[in-house]
Amino acid sequence: MTTFLDLLLGDTLTRLVFLPAAACLPLLLLPKGNAKATKIYALLISLLELGLGIAYVAARWVPGGGFPLVRDVAQGTGVGNPPGLPWIGAYGIRYDLAIDGISMPLALLTLLLLPIVFLASWKGIEKHWRSFTAAFLLLTTGILGALFAYDLFVFYMFWEVMLIPMYLIIGIWGGERRVYAAVKFFLFTMAGSLLMLVAILWLAFTYKGLAGVWSFAYQDLLRLDLPLDTQIWLFAAFALAFAIKVPMFPVHTWLPDAHVEAPTGGSVILAGILLKLGTYGFLRFALPLFPQASEKAQPWLVGLALIGILYGALVAWVQVDMKKLVAYSSIAHLGFVMLGLLAFDLVAWQGALLQMVNHGISTGALFLLVGMLYDRRHTKKFDEFGGLAAVIPIFSFWLVFSTLASVGLPALNGFAGEFLILLGSYRTLPWPTVAATFGVVLAAVYLLKMLYLTLWGPLTKDENKSLKDLSWREMFALLPLGVLMLWIGIAPGTFLAPSRPALESLLAEFHTRAAETTPDEPTLRALPAIAIDEPTPEGVETPTSQDGEGR
Repeated sequence: MTTFLDLLLGDTLTRLVFLPAAACLPLLLLPKGNAKATKIYALLISLLELGLGIAYVAARWVPGGGFPLVRDVAQGTGVGNPPGLPWIGAYGIRYDLAIDGISMPLALLTLLLLPIVFLASWKGIEKHWRSFTAAFLLLTTGILGALFAYDLFVFYMFWEVMLIPMYLIIGIWGGERRVYAAVKFFLFTMAGSLLMLVAILWLAFTYKGLAGVWSFAYQDLLRLDLPLDTQIWLFAAFALAFAIKVPMFPVHTWLPDAHVEAPTGGSVILAGILLKLGTYGFLRFALPLFPQASEKAQPWLVGLALIGILYGALVAWVQVDMKKLVAYSSIAHLGFVMLGLLAFDLVAWQGALLQMVNHGISTGALFLLVGMLYDRRHTKKFDEFGGLAAVIPIFSFWLVFSTLASVGLPALNGFAGEFLILLGSYRTLPWPTVAATFGVVLAAVYLLKMLYLTLWGPLTKDENKSLKDLSWREMFALLPLGVLMLWIGIAPGTFLAPSRPALESLLAEFHTRAAETTPDEPTLRALPAIAIDEPTPEGVETPTSQDGEGR
């Protein structure tokens, strides 16, 4: 019988999830005043976690095919007893982690950004390095747990775990209005989360009434066939929680404050991966669990996505603060991701998932560069810059390169994601897609404005004449992001192939269920078995179907 300790010590997702949290304990043994030792330790742990993540994925990769669904624990004896370890057995809550082609790229992006954040914060953070390191390590555990959770109660627990470290990162190491920004972030996120918890509990209670046993398992709750009005209320609860995290208009107002006040590392993680937990939540949970309600809500959500694209771009255009401009650009870019998801089209879904990764890479790089410039000048206002290309050419190259990737220049990563989103969305949402293309034009306007006001023109400020160019440490932090921007732009198929089978299966099931007539009362439906096509590693069993028969 597999135990949690076996999972923690083996080559498993559990080890990936909990190693960062466990690595917080040795921090207590490091000298309190020795920031250098803490920095080296944090960097080594983050590189170890990245190496373990790459090795785990490489060992389970199927050559020539997509990335398969792989579970930590595969035992299951039938209805109400799905894979996973019993946790709160009386209520059917099971510790169940799994990875597939949808969660895998976001997980690897998380692991990549962690050492980059520590490198970028080497000089910028001057106090409480042990606490700073612990906050980011705990945040990593929360993010990975949310990405891998296949039990909705476990997902909710990890979803809440993410909240506290990010609150502390903004509130302790942020700017002048850090407390205001941290509290606003906390209240917005918590409000949506509580409604989602109510919806999760309702689903589990309904399942118990039909199956006779409690279950929060993803596969079990997918078997619920609900009346349309019930679906709409439950979808609204999930959608609000995820829309706040994205964030979508009009629940976006916490984001600019959080980005502007957060330290550079906080902004990188926030833009790079935390916002994607909202779009991932739509893709993984909200759309598959409530297909008919998703179709009913589609026109409204598409309208909000379009507003986000155009509003975010226009507000970014008029900003006088460099970091706030990049923050509002996230609202616009994630509006494209939401448009792709709401198209219910395979090409659009592939583009949306790719663009989640692209945004984390290019916008993460932009926040790094803004932070590097702030470390030198202690200002983010455009009127304090101008002519920097003549003084810090290496910085200028990276700013131009990352900006063009964010704009969507062909041969860079942003182009592939946006093109697939627009191509797929046009097939089902032609007029909204046409309107969204104006957002691409506006993105070029506000981002090129940032380049012009920062790098070009006369060098009017004496403080800028003696600025130091990027150090080797800063270039090493940017290099992996630059490589990925170019690699994805030149060979996007390499990054599209792993997720295609998982997206195809999810979309086919969505369309099948959306076409069915909703019942007058909740019922249970048969759920096709989810196959695992790769040889299972030692200690990981082949899962059983909902009928208890091996697949």
